[in-house]
Amino acid sequence: MPTLALLSLILAASNLPTPEAFEVERYAVTLRPDLATTAVSGTETIVVRATADGVTRLAFSPNALRIDAATADGGPVQVVSDAAGVVFTLPRPLRKGGKATLRFRIAGTPARGVTAAAGGLHASYFACDWMVCRQDTPGDKADLALDLYLPAGAQSLAVGQALAVTAAPDGLTRHRWRATRPYPAYLYGFAAGPFARQFHDTPAGRLTYLDASGGQADLSALFTDTPPMAAFFADKAGVALPDGRYAQLLTAGREAQETASFSLIGRDELDREQGDPSAAWVIAHELAHQWWGNLVTCASWREFWLNEGVTTFMTAAWKQHRFGEAAYRRELDLARERLARARQAGFDKPLAWDGRYPSLATRRAVQYSKGALFLAQLRETMGEGAFWAGLRAYTRRHAGGTVTSRDFQAAMQAASPQDLSPLFATWVYGDDAAQEKAALEPGSGAAEVEPNPKARPVG
Repeated sequence: MPTLALLSLILAASNLPTPEAFEVERYAVTLRPDLATTAVSGTETIVVRATADGVTRLAFSPNALRIDAATADGGPVQVVSDAAGVVFTLPRPLRKGGKATLRFRIAGTPARGVTAAAGGLHASYFACDWMVCRQDTPGDKADLALDLYLPAGAQSLAVGQALAVTAAPDGLTRHRWRATRPYPAYLYGFAAGPFARQFHDTPAGRLTYLDASGGQADLSALFTDTPPMAAFFADKAGVALPDGRYAQLLTAGREAQETASFSLIGRDELDREQGDPSAAWVIAHELAHQWWGNLVTCASWREFWLNEGVTTFMTAAWKQHRFGEAAYRRELDLARERLARARQAGFDKPLAWDGRYPSLATRRAVQYSKGALFLAQLRETMGEGAFWAGLRAYTRRHAGGTVTSRDFQAAMQAASPQDLSPLFATWVYGDDAAQEKAALEPGSGAAEVEPNPKARPVG
């Protein structure tokens, strides 16, 4: 039987804050990327706020960068960087609500997340490989200030709004970018190089197209559907295109990735779609993320279906609007097939499941396909008017914030004359499997859509 002293130690340890008991308020990064090697160097400042008493360890995602000259509020601070993560140990604990400012130098070649492109480079998704940040906390939205030091003549693209380009030492130019609202770090990205660029002013806002594919692409032709897509999504969201601007970076290969205010679009992916425009998905899906996923963000990976399921469904809704019912129904059949394959493999989980998936394909089958299938079932159950009213109310209310399944349920229920709790119990929380199994049968009337084959390595 434990002694009283040992019991006291156990109880004390159980009350210690975890290394994650803080939120990031702001990242400020000054970065000099080497366009030839993809190496980076620069400085970083991180402002954090404790969410519990006694915080001394600030843990961030691991990366391959060298971290030097680290300070906290002006004094030296211990930093350990290894395969488990980057951990700063503060000299004094923070009380709940207290803040600390970390400053340090970074240098090295990122192991992931930075790709050479047409004499330049682009970076996305693995932001925490080219800067110090937290990859797996989608609910932790922070401001981002990014200064890029680039060769004269290079174009740049990054999160938010571009400020003036100014001269810098060593013949470089400074490109300043500022996020216009907080975003989670997994949505940070940038690109730099001698890229061709076009601007298009539309009723939805300014659209920018850049070519990092190494070819001579007709950007206006490739992105001809972007303006009507933006108008369609804005109407269905009840929210204008965030910041009235959006950029698309054409890359080589099959890139398909959103960032906070632009997307990477692979030329190979577009070429695959040219024979059948009604089968195209990548431009619509990544653009839809500007509302669902970026503006309204899942609070944790458990709620990731609120990002990907909604955007997968909205891709199908766009196809219905643009190409008609047949294109929409084809998406429904593909969705059924994807989820059916996961079930045949013996794996199916509710949308808000908090466990691990055996593969990325299985994750997509649930969070993309099943999430979209659920929205389609809601649409069928609620009717057109109520469904779109609920989605607009949900998007407006949570714009700029983070959401859970309960938030989505509350918004849709408020717009519905029917009791939706049985559907949410069935699909989202896993109380019963009968209704969703019936909805997968062809001809059931549920409006569904397949997930997109982009490799999002989360979870």
